[in-house]
Amino acid sequence: MTHPLRQHIEEVIRLTDEEFDFVLSHFKQVKKRKHQYIIQEGEIVNKEYWIIKGCLKNYFVDNTGKEHILQFGMENWWITDYESFVKQTKSKTYIDCIEDSELLYISFEDRDKLTAQMHKMERFWAKKSKIGRIALQNRILSLLQNSTKERYDLLLEQYPELFQRVPKKMIAAYLGVSRETLSRLNS
Repeated sequence: MTHPLRQHIEEVIRLTDEEFDFVLSHFKQVKKRKHQYIIQEGEIVNKEYWIIKGCLKNYFVDNTGKEHILQFGMENWWITDYESFVKQTKSKTYIDCIEDSELLYISFEDRDKLTAQMHKMERFWAKKSKIGRIALQNRILSLLQNSTKERYDLLLEQYPELFQRVPKKMIAAYLGVSRETLSRLNS
């Protein structure tokens, strides 16, 4: 059976067995329980995570204590505080597990070494980065242009499994609405 990370990478680039073994040697696996943090605000982030199994949320807490979800992460998604990871500055967000999760991670240094030694992986991460920027742009445009109902419907259309895995309170925090507003959309 093909390793799930290899399947994921080969959606973008092809690897020989030796190349994949070399790539995989730069990753470590970790299991986290539901509600366990992988990143906390204020720490310098040195790892980028790829989700084998589970569901996570990336969020910040405002001055009033309200949680704002920036991103969910599910199987085959990458997640970290990218500003902290790239600039090696203090994280502005938290990432924790909504479900028990299995993750692979690569350190900042190992990713740097891997891309320097294997240009295929540099192309892989460049393409993934472009896809991420497009998704972020679409999320911002949706927040600025669409009604709450339209944002809800779009999320449901794009990620129907999310609604089975994530409490409605978190869906509301992602959409930027109250739990009560979300309840009205469901009825």
